[in-house]
Amino acid sequence: MRWSRFFLYTKKEAPKDAVTPSHIYLIRGGYIKQVAAGIYDFTPIGKMVLDNIREIIKKEMDNAGAQEVMLSFVTPYELWEETGRAKKYGDELLRIEDRKTQKFVLSPTNEESVVDLVRSYVKSYKQLPINLYQINLKFRDEARPRFGLLRGREFIMKDAYSFHSSRDDLDREFNLMQETYEKIFTKMGLDFRVVEADSGAIGGSGSREFMVLANTGEDDIVVCSECNYAANIEVAKRKHIKKENPIKTETIEEVYTPDKKTIEEVCEFLGVDPYFSVKAVVKKAIFDECEEIVVFFLRGTDTLEETKAKNAIGAVDLADASEEEVEQAGLVPGFIGPFGLPSNIKYVIDDDLRMEEELVCGANKKDYHIKGAGLLDANLLGNLTVYRDIAAVKEGDLCSKCGKPLKITKGIEVGHIFKLGAVYSEPMNATFLDENGKAKPFIMGCYGIGVSRLIAAAIEQNHDEKGIIWPKEIAPFLVDIIVSDIKKEEQLNFAEKLYKELKKAGAKPILDDRNERFGPKIVDFELVGFPVCVIVGKKLKNGKVEVRNRKTGEKFEVDKDLAFEKVLEVLNS
Repeated sequence: MRWSRFFLYTKKEAPKDAVTPSHIYLIRGGYIKQVAAGIYDFTPIGKMVLDNIREIIKKEMDNAGAQEVMLSFVTPYELWEETGRAKKYGDELLRIEDRKTQKFVLSPTNEESVVDLVRSYVKSYKQLPINLYQINLKFRDEARPRFGLLRGREFIMKDAYSFHSSRDDLDREFNLMQETYEKIFTKMGLDFRVVEADSGAIGGSGSREFMVLANTGEDDIVVCSECNYAANIEVAKRKHIKKENPIKTETIEEVYTPDKKTIEEVCEFLGVDPYFSVKAVVKKAIFDECEEIVVFFLRGTDTLEETKAKNAIGAVDLADASEEEVEQAGLVPGFIGPFGLPSNIKYVIDDDLRMEEELVCGANKKDYHIKGAGLLDANLLGNLTVYRDIAAVKEGDLCSKCGKPLKITKGIEVGHIFKLGAVYSEPMNATFLDENGKAKPFIMGCYGIGVSRLIAAAIEQNHDEKGIIWPKEIAPFLVDIIVSDIKKEEQLNFAEKLYKELKKAGAKPILDDRNERFGPKIVDFELVGFPVCVIVGKKLKNGKVEVRNRKTGEKFEVDKDLAFEKVLEVLNS
């Protein structure tokens, strides 16, 4: 490709709303153009990166035995009603009607569609297992689309769905898909981690995420400093450590703590380590049919992990409760504890407090706390006390597998795999006949990759202050041949010759033959992010050209007759 004929136009400035490196450089580099909030056009060079990613994904999915399909982007609303997700999915599901008032949705995901496809044809266990995948457009009506391709409304996704006659066979496919995903992201030249994760709105169990490590990632990932343990902070676990409070209380007593409401204020007033205090976090839990106040108790040194808390009570969501709502529930803000709560209050205690003694907690009485409290009783309110892991893991907590310190890093989710079980097949009455002729629901797995998101994630991990540094595996072009002065026939002729040689060798070159000054050309090379450039300039008179490695910044002055070999050497390094 010759740059002078290529539909590629770079910009000096990025839009004011572009704050992440990927958003800035994709706009400035001419890869994408914003059409509306969270919706982008891909230019030819952007489409080339998409195609490179798609090719890697398709090859590995095909090698794993999956079969490619193309499901309709516009999906009948009635399919979503069958599973109950038409209401549960919320405002992110874009609902539309045609001229005949038939209802449809723009698919954010395709579990319903693929179940409908398979139940139409597969009737026997002899036809299983099946793994169907597509690389297709999706739409999720994000309330706050931001960060360019990282959180758009319209996006391209690889979604796969497997169907099985048993959970054992699902486990086999799930493990195969994890291996396949690891191959895909490795071939893309990305530094990533496989982490345990929450299933979220998709449902099911056995959830694992694939995170590209990047400082700008939205997800906190907990990783062990020694072993291979890694988890999204939403599900991360830690080793429980038993500490003994050096301050002993002979009797459990109520202590007057006037206007001392926070953990810091109470513990300083009583001279107690916050580790031995109980924090009460009050939330308004939102369920399918109602809302109610729920109290979560955890150590004073811990923070509530809301996804864990939500899952502990089976809530759809959690919201902050106002002081008025807390008081209306019969609670005393600032003095809430696990003893003497109103009998109608639902509560959960963090696992780390199970069987603990010598604690300070609220007395459920204004200006009073309890000192020397113990949670030895499993029946605090006359009902079964619920203990769950609801605390967020902190940097320095110990690994539940090997006991070594945990670290927290940032990551961008680019893949997610689930063991769905019968979550979708049962409500849609999608069944097969087993060996005994009995109808059973399909056992399903679900496997997604954010294809367009991968473009942004790769840049977040591979860039500098000048622009993109593409991994060569997904770069649109591998070599940028810059003609310093196209009016110099010798320079242009040599560049043309090298271009043809590299093209024949499969090195994917682009020839910058624009009638521009050298300065803007080198700036564009660094911005757009091709792995290697060859500068054909004044030194050609002396038989020399310059080869640059975009990733390392190294510059090599080589004989012109060795330029071809040097480019291949740098590409293969």
